[in-house]
Amino acid sequence: MIAQSDARIAFQGELGAYGHEACRKARPDMTPVPCASFEDAIAAVRKGDAELAMLPVENSTYGRVADIHSLLPKSGLHIIEESFVRVHINLLGVPGVSLADIKAAKSHTVLLGQCRSFLAQHGISRITGADTAGSAKEVAAAGDPQTAALASELAGEIYGLDLLARHIEDEGNNTTRFLLMSPDADHSRRGAGVMMTSFVFEVRNIPAALYKAMGGFATNGINMTKLESYMVGGSFTATQFYADIEGHPEDPGVQRALEELDYFTNMVEILGVYPADPGRN
Repeated sequence: MIAQSDARIAFQGELGAYGHEACRKARPDMTPVPCASFEDAIAAVRKGDAELAMLPVENSTYGRVADIHSLLPKSGLHIIEESFVRVHINLLGVPGVSLADIKAAKSHTVLLGQCRSFLAQHGISRITGADTAGSAKEVAAAGDPQTAALASELAGEIYGLDLLARHIEDEGNNTTRFLLMSPDADHSRRGAGVMMTSFVFEVRNIPAALYKAMGGFATNGINMTKLESYMVGGSFTATQFYADIEGHPEDPGVQRALEELDYFTNMVEILGVYPADPGRN
């Protein structure tokens, strides 16, 4: 077992959640701090109750994590690292039961939807829980031999559940991207490989503003790996964009592209500059 330091890392969910797995992968020596919500994880860092926060931003099957992009600019935190976590889903039961005993499985609605084929094949009904690790905790506490949980193997270890079926997800490449957030910016740190820059911006109210704003990235050969829009303050007209690009703001091409972007926008805010995770390849 890896010894934990006094440094803490906050994540949303119960112990055993996939966010907990992301924390162990990125900072195995730090003490995980479970939080009820993304806002609570951010607040834990801002108040000094944790040094870092681990936040999910997107899933390869279900896309963007709801509300997270609107939280990042207001968080006061900076992205210093990204981590890609393979979401392996497992059927976990109380000690001594077998797969044939299970009549129902409990988990977050997203995980229930990702195991439709397995559940149908074994005649297992679905019970919606608040989250994945929380469902494992509840199944362990209830002790019902006919009810299992869908969660990580880590959750099974923590709550004393038996592994009845391993890696039962329908999609073979289901992966969640997490961002490691810190109160301190670390823009000067360069990895040996590709650097990523994440930022948000709001285009000016002029014709073809987005097209013109993006032109600088194309002409300077900057690879934009993500561009997503989201509404601000419930307005259909106030639209902001979240973007990830390959490169560092001090790279000449990136610098020129950001200068051109600034000309066609009302606001540009860099959220973080960090090494690309090997999981991108």
